[in-house]
Amino acid sequence: MHERNLIVSSSQCYIIAEMSANHAGSLDRALEIIHAAKEAGADCIKIQTYTPDSMTIDCDNKYFNITNGTWKGENLYNLYKKAYTPWEWQAKLKEEANKVGIDFLSTPFDNLAVDFLESIGVATYKIASFELVDIPLIKYVASKQKPIIISTGMGSFDEIQEAVEAAENEGNHKLFLLKCSSVYPAIPENMNLRTMNHLADAFGYPVGLSDHTLGSVSAIAAVALGAKIVEKHFCISREIENPDASFSMEPKEFSDMVKNIRDTEKAMGKVSYKLSDEELDSSIFRRSIFSVSNISKGEAFNEKNVRIIRPGYGLKPKYMPDIIGKKAVRDIEIGTPIEWGMVE
Repeated sequence: MHERNLIVSSSQCYIIAEMSANHAGSLDRALEIIHAAKEAGADCIKIQTYTPDSMTIDCDNKYFNITNGTWKGENLYNLYKKAYTPWEWQAKLKEEANKVGIDFLSTPFDNLAVDFLESIGVATYKIASFELVDIPLIKYVASKQKPIIISTGMGSFDEIQEAVEAAENEGNHKLFLLKCSSVYPAIPENMNLRTMNHLADAFGYPVGLSDHTLGSVSAIAAVALGAKIVEKHFCISREIENPDASFSMEPKEFSDMVKNIRDTEKAMGKVSYKLSDEELDSSIFRRSIFSVSNISKGEAFNEKNVRIIRPGYGLKPKYMPDIIGKKAVRDIEIGTPIEWGMVE
C-alpha cells in the first residue's frame, strides 16, 4: 500500500472498490479490475482472504444449502470455491495496486488469513458484516494495531458494541463503522442511512456505508449525511458470470458515482451567508425602486410614477413607503433607478 494514513488524513469521503468474486477465477481480470478501479476514481481496491475450507465444510446437508436470495440453490462450500481469491495472487494484486497508486486492503475470515495478510504487509483490515459476531477474530485482527473497518450489517446495537469493545480491549482505537444492509442486492427502503449518525454519536468513530443497493443514490445520500467511507462492489462487466456480478458496479457507473460524490461534497460546503462571486453578479437582477414614467421636479412620488421592479440598481423595496408622498428634487426620466439624492 502506498503509505498515507488511510482515510483519516483525507477530508474527502474514502471510496472503496470491492473486487470480491468479480475476477471470476482469472488473475489477469483481477489485475484489470485494479487498473479500472483506479481510473474510475476509487481510493482503494479491496479483496477477501479466505478459502472454502476456512469458511465452511464440504457438506451437502440442508444446513449448508442456500434456499433463497441471489445464491438460491447454491451449496455454501461450492459457492466459496467459485468466489474466493487465490492466496497466491494476493501479493501480486497488492504490488499492482501500489504500482498504479491505489490503496489495497482485505477482509480476513480467520486467524490464518490475518497471518497471511501480515506477511504481505497489508496496512488496513476489514471485518465483514457476517463476522461481526466473531469476537475472537476481531480481537486477533485488533491485536495487529492497524486500522479496522467494521461492517455492521445484521448487527444489533449490542453486537456492534461487543465488536467495538473487543477491538478497544486490545488497545486498538483505529476503528471505522460502516452501516450495511446485508442483502444482495439491498433495497433503498431497508438502508436506514440515518443510523450512521447514531453509530457515530454512540461510539465516537468515523462512519460510512457498505452499499449493496443498485445504483449510487444510497452512496450519495450517505455522503450528504456525513459518510467518511463508501464501499461498492466493482466489476469490469456484469456479463462476466460470478457470484457477485448482479449487484456490482461497472466502471462507467462507478466513475459517475465518484463524480457525484465529489460534487455532493462540494455542494455540502459549510455554513455561509456570504455571496459567491457568481451570486454577486446575479444580485443586480433583484428588485429595486425605479421611475416608471417621467417625473418633474417638485412632483410627488406615487404608485403610478415609481414601482418596485427588476433590476436592482435603485433603492431597496423596503424604502417604498418612505418615498411615497415625498417630492422629487429634480426631473427624473422614465427608467431611472431612484436614489436618496432624488428625494426631498
